[in-house]
Amino acid sequence: MKTKLILLVLATVGVCMSQTNTNSGEKVKRPQRSFVGDVPTTVADSVAETLKFAEGNFLGVAEAMPESKYDYVPTSGKFDGVRSFGEQVKHVACAQFAFFNEFEGKKPPDDCEKGGHDAAKTKTELIQYLKNSFDYSNRVIAGLTADNALDRIEGRYAAPNTKLGISVASVWHVTDHYGQLVEYLRMNGMVPPMTQKYGLKVR
Repeated sequence: MKTKLILLVLATVGVCMSQTNTNSGEKVKRPQRSFVGDVPTTVADSVAETLKFAEGNFLGVAEAMPESKYDYVPTSGKFDGVRSFGEQVKHVACAQFAFFNEFEGKKPPDDCEKGGHDAAKTKTELIQYLKNSFDYSNRVIAGLTADNALDRIEGRYAAPNTKLGISVASVWHVTDHYGQLVEYLRMNGMVPPMTQKYGLKVR
């Protein structure tokens, strides 16, 4: 199953970004991407393109939900103790930093289960935190190569693992929470932006 997931990630192509920045806001130019036609020819771009596609979907739902609903928690069904919409956004942002801190051999945040120690609270602040985390992960994943893909990494988030493994885990994690926030959006009568292009409506 794990092998199939990795192959699926390596085979999928997403959307592209030209610049990234770190959590501090420092602008960093990404290395030249390597493609033959539409197919990436490096390990980094094989995973990064899929990660950026997942990030774009997640950012779409984060921007679609009105700020007044960022504290929304479903009440119909078994939702005791779940995160609010805003807490989900903050958790994903923190986790992106955590995964790729471990990739770089740095100490990750201790509290991503609760959203981390970043001060972001409003919708604008949370979306900026999210964008910063995506920019950081895209910059770090550009350093993934065939030579270091199986290098061992340590940490409390999806580790022990390899650099390739933690990168794939980050894709899975974003899509896992994307699926949860799609439900939050639909419970409020909204269709996720990525789904809207297919002409599907709330029944």
